[in-house]
Amino acid sequence: MTETALVWFRRDLRVRDNATLAAAADADRLIPVYCFDPREYGLRAYGGERSFRFRKTGSHRARFRRESVADLRASLSARESGLVVRCGRPETVLPDLAAAVDADRVFAQTLPAPEEVAVGNRATAALRDRGLAVHRFWTHTLYHVADLPTPFTAVDDTYTPFRKTVEAEASVREPVAVPDLPPLPASVESGRVPAGEVPSPADVDGELADPTPDDRTVHPFPGGEEAGRDRLERYLWRGDHLREYKETRNGMVGADYSSKLSPWLNEGCLSPRTVEREVRRYEDERVANESTYWLLFELLWRDFFQFQVRKHGGQFFRREGIRARTDLEWRGDGERLRRWKAGEMGVPFVDASVRELVETGYVSNRGRQNVASFLANDLGVDWRRGAAFFETHLVDYDPCSNYGNWAYVAGVGNDSRDRSFDVLGQARTYDPDAEYAKTWLPELDSLPPERAHEPWTMSEAEQESYGVRLGVNYPEPVVRPDG
Repeated sequence: MTETALVWFRRDLRVRDNATLAAAADADRLIPVYCFDPREYGLRAYGGERSFRFRKTGSHRARFRRESVADLRASLSARESGLVVRCGRPETVLPDLAAAVDADRVFAQTLPAPEEVAVGNRATAALRDRGLAVHRFWTHTLYHVADLPTPFTAVDDTYTPFRKTVEAEASVREPVAVPDLPPLPASVESGRVPAGEVPSPADVDGELADPTPDDRTVHPFPGGEEAGRDRLERYLWRGDHLREYKETRNGMVGADYSSKLSPWLNEGCLSPRTVEREVRRYEDERVANESTYWLLFELLWRDFFQFQVRKHGGQFFRREGIRARTDLEWRGDGERLRRWKAGEMGVPFVDASVRELVETGYVSNRGRQNVASFLANDLGVDWRRGAAFFETHLVDYDPCSNYGNWAYVAGVGNDSRDRSFDVLGQARTYDPDAEYAKTWLPELDSLPPERAHEPWTMSEAEQESYGVRLGVNYPEPVVRPDG
């Protein structure tokens, strides 16, 4: 009897090290599927106390995702398979496709964030109602959830003890080889079940369009597994940048101060295990030092937030956070938030980071920490509104890492210490010549570095001399970070 399997791609848009695809490839016929779920686009409500609305996916990530799906289709086609693409809810699309090709089993990735869990559960229930067996696989972390030293419900809520325990008592599984793929079902090969087009951003959200490239971007971030593998090879091997990663990782300008692998990791174009194996090979063939370890350290940070969300669920995304803090008063929507989102705070280090994010979909880790701290700790604005703004714009958005880092900085997450940043001190340390600030705030180009970071310290005569008038061509600060 011929067995037909359906494999549902989610945030695992790759053929290498994909245990879901490898398991599904044992069938006689295989139909790979990707669904553009409309719930991931357009305006959505952030529920709970003091709810608000925001756009789930902005143009940068929509563009990256479309390119990644197109690349996956090309990779599957090169292996004499293909990819069926649909716009619709998976719990509706998948059972209908399974019926159309007479599928017997469905294989899919499982993910930890509450919305992702809900979508997976709805799809699984709908498929099982049709009599199909559903097999789910954990494929997006460095360490498999089943290999942790403790059940995920018992993982430590602080990173350092979690890291030490995992490093001492767990191991990383070997990457899964690319399988030989069975042919498509005859109905797909013949076109009776159409393959479907990869939609443009406007097709899935009428308010979106392809973003306009900005030549100031640190990297264009083309989507897809092949682009991700190329970035990994260029950063480690051709550029030989990994040997100095710990020293350069807090840079602000340029493509190679950090690995820039996060967009491909978070959309699943690269697996963390693939990156880990390349780092180990680099250590064997080039050098093993603190910098090579630090990239692995940060992959484990990413794991930490995945397992934290798996453990805490929806509490992770609530205003009071996993620490259930009710002693903090948060401002809601208002003029401060509007100016922060527009990069018009009058604090150049913050404004430059926000403008880079909006224009390119990316901002450095150093920039993210400072703008988050400024919104939550200096302005007292509800941290979830900032996290949702990042969710809209980041090309490398991951729900666990994004909300985990925001909660961490806001004091409601995985650390009891004060994580407020001295924005001026950070600017002087990490952008001493104001190169970064001036790149994104060209109106400040005439200022010397010390004034470019603190334009409010200029006298009237200096403002006239430099041609920078506060309140005219650059804003007065909403809050002065120097007190």
